[in-house]
Amino acid sequence: MKFELKVLCIGAGYVGGPTMTVIADKCPHVKVTVVDINASRIQAWNSENLPIFEPGLDEVVKRARGRNLFFSTDVEGAIREADIIFVSVNTPTKTFGQGAGKASDLQYWEKTARQIHEVSESNKIIVEKSTLPVRTAAAMERILNSNRKGLHFEVLSNPEFLAEGTAITDLMEPDRVLIGSHQTESGLAACQKLVEIYANWVPRDRILTTNLWSSELTKLTANAFLAQRISSINSISALCERTGADVDEVAFVMGKDSRIGSKFLKASVGFGGSCFKKDILNLVYLCSYYGLPEVADYWESVVKINEWQTHRFVARMLEKMFNTIAGKRIAVFGFAFKANTGDTRESPAHLVTRDLLAERALPVISDPKAFPEAKRDLADVLDQVIFEEDSYLAAKGAHAIAVCTEWKSFAELDWKRIYNDMEKPAFVFDGRNILDADALRKIGFDVVSVGKGITEG
Repeated sequence: MKFELKVLCIGAGYVGGPTMTVIADKCPHVKVTVVDINASRIQAWNSENLPIFEPGLDEVVKRARGRNLFFSTDVEGAIREADIIFVSVNTPTKTFGQGAGKASDLQYWEKTARQIHEVSESNKIIVEKSTLPVRTAAAMERILNSNRKGLHFEVLSNPEFLAEGTAITDLMEPDRVLIGSHQTESGLAACQKLVEIYANWVPRDRILTTNLWSSELTKLTANAFLAQRISSINSISALCERTGADVDEVAFVMGKDSRIGSKFLKASVGFGGSCFKKDILNLVYLCSYYGLPEVADYWESVVKINEWQTHRFVARMLEKMFNTIAGKRIAVFGFAFKANTGDTRESPAHLVTRDLLAERALPVISDPKAFPEAKRDLADVLDQVIFEEDSYLAAKGAHAIAVCTEWKSFAELDWKRIYNDMEKPAFVFDGRNILDADALRKIGFDVVSVGKGITEG
């Protein structure tokens, strides 16, 4: 089959894989190739057991794979034939040198840019899909356009705004698609080509175009604002617990204010995922770099509140359980950072488990999707942690249950059965406020919810 356009994505992770799958599904006239140097990951994409769990992803992959969607490890060959290349490689937080702990580690991104530069034999449009610091495109352009082949590369910014667990819906029905380009003739022409791809299924009024730098900064800023809302309501949850207020009632009323809205006002054990903390710390580093220490301090406080909230969760367990949990079996319900994903990056449950171990408790982890990642995260303490897929067995003989992920299945458990099999008094620490606390108290549980002033059974 002869394709009108050939699109390549370098990086087959949580962003690149689903995004390219939906583009292929919606644009059968476009050949879409996803490459990665990780052969086992590509093998998984070509199998019945995809490397990531995302509701609806399997069905879309099956429709497009082999038709116009291809997964390969032939990076150089794919670069040569591509017209448009999406760069979706990992950009973790630096762990060394200047900016360690805050700045983005761009070594994988730069290696990719240099490989495109070396291998390309024709002009190409390069699309930044990874979350990058503002003005990264300028560095990419310097690398790409330093070639001696007379080639021209136009760099666009097209940040993702996906939420794990709803990524396919977010891609199929986005509230906006953002494309940033240079406001030059060639930049605007490249931008229009990308607009035309998305216009196959996204209404034109939802495809927003800006200058290159605004697009790069928007992604960091959007995540920072969302995380700030979570940290803000979590800080209020502590005050609610001290005063007898109910954080859900406070948030509900606040959400009715049209100036505020109701989204991201759900108090919890803390936010997680690959984006929020990393992007905020990147923003902190940028503010410091550009001589704005007060702005940097403000945004860094959002991360500090989040970590404080997670540590506070275990501190409340200690307080309620007679100031000691040493030797006590604690069932940790959920290790994924949120429901409907197996992703554990920056999961609050990870920090909760580490805090439990520091108190010499015995954590028993139960999660429907996240065991492989959880075992990787806890590789250094595997001999101190129990993994049990069956939540009933995880809770059997436990002194307490700590709900760390809002899996619907946890709320649907037979809690009378769980109560009968636990040590007494039986505690439930609902870090996501997904359980019916009053019903659990009637069974006999001592329930502690986040941001609730009444916690005694």
